[in-house]
Amino acid sequence: MLRSQVREEVFKILFRYPFAKEEMEEQIAFSMEELEGKSEENLAYIRNKVNAIIEHREEIDETIQTNCDGWNLNRIGKAEIAIMRIAVYELLFEKEIPESVSINEAVELTKNYCDEDAKGFVNAVLGKVTKNIGK
Repeated sequence: MLRSQVREEVFKILFRYPFAKEEMEEQIAFSMEELEGKSEENLAYIRNKVNAIIEHREEIDETIQTNCDGWNLNRIGKAEIAIMRIAVYELLFEKEIPESVSINEAVELTKNYCDEDAKGFVNAVLGKVTKNIGK
């Protein structure tokens, strides 16, 4: 799988988080079953990344909130939040991924899963995050 495809699978699982917090282990397991036939490396990466994002969710959400210029996270679409959680996690914790890659991949996911206006919003928030964390 390409890294963009892996990110998309991470997104699909994280999108479920607000609706199934109590059953996330089951949701992750279900998603892994749907990916049957993919490499063990990709499956482990997906599982580990989802778990790491959930583990650091409070810090990630605080970073997003701080950079949203008056927008409350409750007013932002669930897809946009899931996409930004992936990118912010990468910006904060996966320093080997270039910031431009994290932001570009987030914008591409936004184009596929959100309305037309969302890509500019996501790009702006992530750009501000990047500037403020000094990466």
